[in-house]
Amino acid sequence: MRVFKWLVSSVLLITVVIVAVGYLYLYILPTGPERTEAKPFATGKDSFVINAYQHTDRKTIRVWTYKPAEWTPANPVLFVMHGMGRNAEDYLDAWTELAEQKRIMLIAPEFASKFYRVITNDYQEGNLESYFGWQNPENEWAFTVVENIFDHVNNVNGLSLDGYHIFGHSAGGQFVQRMVAMKPQSRIKKAIAANAGTYSFMDEMVPYPYGLGDVNYNLQGSFAKHLVVLLGELDNNAQQGQLDQTEMAMEQGPNRLERGSNFFQASKTVAGDNGFDFNWQIQVVPDVGHEYKRMSEAAAKLL
Repeated sequence: MRVFKWLVSSVLLITVVIVAVGYLYLYILPTGPERTEAKPFATGKDSFVINAYQHTDRKTIRVWTYKPAEWTPANPVLFVMHGMGRNAEDYLDAWTELAEQKRIMLIAPEFASKFYRVITNDYQEGNLESYFGWQNPENEWAFTVVENIFDHVNNVNGLSLDGYHIFGHSAGGQFVQRMVAMKPQSRIKKAIAANAGTYSFMDEMVPYPYGLGDVNYNLQGSFAKHLVVLLGELDNNAQQGQLDQTEMAMEQGPNRLERGSNFFQASKTVAGDNGFDFNWQIQVVPDVGHEYKRMSEAAAKLL
């Protein structure tokens, strides 16, 4: 009995230490690279670091940019949202030739995390909740960080742009879809969610992030945004990428292609049942699987 009590006490102590260290790292210690000087964007590829939040300097974020030489304020600005690997620069590089062709200024935020393989709440789920389950204020949502970055784009470049487009693939596709669902008041003009692994179905009976249960939402506002659910025809194998195969995820479908199709059809039904305008569309890209470069090429044709 004494040995058993010792084992239980040891396990509890280790658990407390792990939780305390995790809390300290995630929510107390300042995180992120050192802030850079605010200045107008250079032509070509560059990056800057700013405070992620407007109310505190506790967290910073690196943002990669690409500005074509012939870009003007009349041309598009596109946020490019990386996948689970948090590899923003790679995603930016996949778009640079497309950006030159179509005169698009690229903005690629890097939601860096050493624990990206196990933490999803801070990025693709929008940071609505902490890793430990409590609700975060909206000014600390990852979706709000995008809006803060857009303010910075306007401020340092002397611009007064009224909106931007946003593209995300895989985990980035989850981010984009959930941003449309949770922050329809954002300045997004067109959102493209490509090959998302899971979705927040527009259903309050399903808990977030798989549905809208326990969160505030505005269905009419979300359906009014221009969202494209972009799916690779060959992204139909659960072994591609690291697909969420939990019970609630599998209820959405066995693979990304079917999950995206099911999400779109269910959303269209909800909009119709409520008499809301439905400004979403779905497009399947032939002969493409879970490939962010080829999906980027397909997305560029929609801008």
